[in-house]
Amino acid sequence: MTTPGGSAAPDRAPWLPGVGVAAVVVGLAWAVHLVVPAVPLLTASVVLGIVLGQVRPARAPLDGVLAPGLTLAAKRLLRIGVVLLGLKLSLVDVASLGWLTIVSVVGILLATFAVTWSLGRWARLPGDQPLLLAAGFAICGASAIGAMSAVTRDRGKDAATPVALVTLCGTAAIVVLPFLGSAFGLTEVQFGAWTGASVHDVGQVVATAQTAGATALAIAVVVKLTRVVMLAPLVAVTSLVVRRRGGGAGARPPVVPLFVVGFLVAVTIRTLLPLPEAVLTVADTVQTLLLALALVGLGTSVRLEKLVGTGARAVGVGLASWVFIAGLSLVVVRVLPLG
Repeated sequence: MTTPGGSAAPDRAPWLPGVGVAAVVVGLAWAVHLVVPAVPLLTASVVLGIVLGQVRPARAPLDGVLAPGLTLAAKRLLRIGVVLLGLKLSLVDVASLGWLTIVSVVGILLATFAVTWSLGRWARLPGDQPLLLAAGFAICGASAIGAMSAVTRDRGKDAATPVALVTLCGTAAIVVLPFLGSAFGLTEVQFGAWTGASVHDVGQVVATAQTAGATALAIAVVVKLTRVVMLAPLVAVTSLVVRRRGGGAGARPPVVPLFVVGFLVAVTIRTLLPLPEAVLTVADTVQTLLLALALVGLGTSVRLEKLVGTGARAVGVGLASWVFIAGLSLVVVRVLPLG
């Protein structure tokens, strides 16, 4: 578009093409979910985003005209989605698990975080990949990776590989865990607790746990959301560490990121106020849509040739982390006095 004088007019919405493409991909992901309900919408979104990123003719627009919108989706929309994720979580539901189960779930999370971060450092993964892998595998998958990357030094540059790995392992869990749960003779409650404590993304937890029935699904979601609670303090601590180690004040993230404050406010509202079911349904739909758009944006930045060429160590760390959290969670649920 040009002005009357012939000069090019500034594009007032440079993000629109990228967000539009992301929306189209989310629509395709929704169609996949409808045809194959076992595939969560968020998983389908990031997988299709990764596939799009491998189409070589598409890379020029992905890195050019579509980049502002895809970046906005992967960062700003993801943070809004994380805030709305707080409305899923009532601390009353968490408390209903009992103190022993809560302590066990938090212990599994912290152990997985520490082990994954240590493995990543030992494997000499670049940049903030050890931290992002630890957040993704320990807390809540790609949502945690995006939230954590918002306060790290790289501001998301290292997020693509961790997102790809946590999606791969979380998707595999949908198939592997029901088979193993049956082989180990787990009860519905035990299987639900195992799924909630070890599977990464909320959608993947639902897809996995529902195979064992409504009881397993209910306990899995509550256990999973107990892990989500830890997102706020871990991101806040990371922000403080980065701020302390950072250079100039302009490069430092806030002490507590605004979206983390929003997440905590949403949790508080959900806990203290009897919100109408219609409000919760709308919030859940919007949150899912925003996270789906964000995961498309993250997925399109994945380049599998780089992952194959330089990511063998990251793949090893991711698989080791998945085996660790699944194995530790299985031991714990067998020991806890669950049904």
